[in-house]
Amino acid sequence: MSFPWAEHYTPKAPVMKWLDERLPLPRLVYGAVGAGYPVPRNLNYFWNFGVLAGVALMIQIVSGIVLGMHYAANELVAFGTTEHIMRDVNAGWAIRYAHANGASFFFIVVYLHIFRGLYYGSYKAPREMVWLLGLVIFLLMMATAFMGYVLPWGQMSYWGAKVITGLFGAIPVVGEPIQTWLLGGFAPGNAALNRFFSLHYLLPFVIAGVIILHIWALHIPGSNNPTGVDVKGPQDTVPFHPYYTAKDGFGLGVFLILFSILLFFAPNFLGHPDNYIEANPLSTPAHIVPEWYFWPFYAILRAFTFDFFFVPAKLLGVVAMFASILLLFFLPWLDNSPVRSGSYRPLFKKFFWFGLIPCVLILGYCGGAPAEEPYVMLSQLASAYYFAHFLIILPAIAYFEKPLPLPNSITEAVLAKHGAKNDTDSRGLTPGAVPAE
Repeated sequence: MSFPWAEHYTPKAPVMKWLDERLPLPRLVYGAVGAGYPVPRNLNYFWNFGVLAGVALMIQIVSGIVLGMHYAANELVAFGTTEHIMRDVNAGWAIRYAHANGASFFFIVVYLHIFRGLYYGSYKAPREMVWLLGLVIFLLMMATAFMGYVLPWGQMSYWGAKVITGLFGAIPVVGEPIQTWLLGGFAPGNAALNRFFSLHYLLPFVIAGVIILHIWALHIPGSNNPTGVDVKGPQDTVPFHPYYTAKDGFGLGVFLILFSILLFFAPNFLGHPDNYIEANPLSTPAHIVPEWYFWPFYAILRAFTFDFFFVPAKLLGVVAMFASILLLFFLPWLDNSPVRSGSYRPLFKKFFWFGLIPCVLILGYCGGAPAEEPYVMLSQLASAYYFAHFLIILPAIAYFEKPLPLPNSITEAVLAKHGAKNDTDSRGLTPGAVPAE
């Protein structure tokens, strides 16, 4: 999508004009997120989550930099410096809680962002690269969050690191050397803590770089919309500013209110009490669980309880856990339906709301529950459906489904929704509208 407004944009303020002539940053901002970026006129609040994810990342980076000034990545003092931040650093408790709960909010908005993309078909052509880069961001987030969870060096930090890195030990031949290489030893210790801290500090900036690529890839085909219909002309779009900056501002206000409620009134609600006990390699917690945003994948890992011929159950679980994420990279080619939006796909809509969503919620619940019945059986059933949904059901739906009639344009859908007459001329413009240059 081109930016016709940005091509002819000239700053009016003398300082901005001087800057634009030497470094066209004002022109870039105007064309990327300002009035020079035309956006479909029918975007709903599900399109807020991309901006909210960016805000959550900024909260993590700023709070993480401050925490890094007071933290020491040494197994002898890591737990003590964490308590020092909480007790002795000015507003240290607020900064640490903001960082810990900010990670949870980051995953919440990213999960909602992903499910919006799944429902409205944002992974379909020509936006495959936008989807793939988004999944790369998600994988980087998971790696960053895991290494950050290790840093407080509490009981759950230590044993979580031991369990997760132990997964690599299930790989035949090379598994144990890889595990030793990751940890810098045979068990989590000073070497692991140092490298995890270094990577945890670095990866958010890598994520920010991939987000720039993600936005760049988005600007080429333009944003998807709830109808899934391509933009037919200027009558289908409005400038990003002020229409969607205002809408995003409202969503940001709700986000910050909810974040503040959790931060000031229930800062430990999403945490684990065992992490306030210093790491002890000689005392295994009764129930080892990762952070809540890893629970669905942890449930898939634990769903395999028996060997398959000569393949150990542990290896099957590791492969299934990684495959549950990697198969999303192939989604643009697994779903061959010509219709993007789930709103016009009645069969797809049923399987999405009554199949995939309950399946993921069940996996999340079972991932945080003890590894016993009936949770193991529920994990197995939900895991089977998860893979069947993407590998069998989705391709079959695309073949058998009869979609609802699509609107001829975004404008037609908007006017029909509000009961207005689609009064446009031969150029697709409403009377009195000025065509874009």
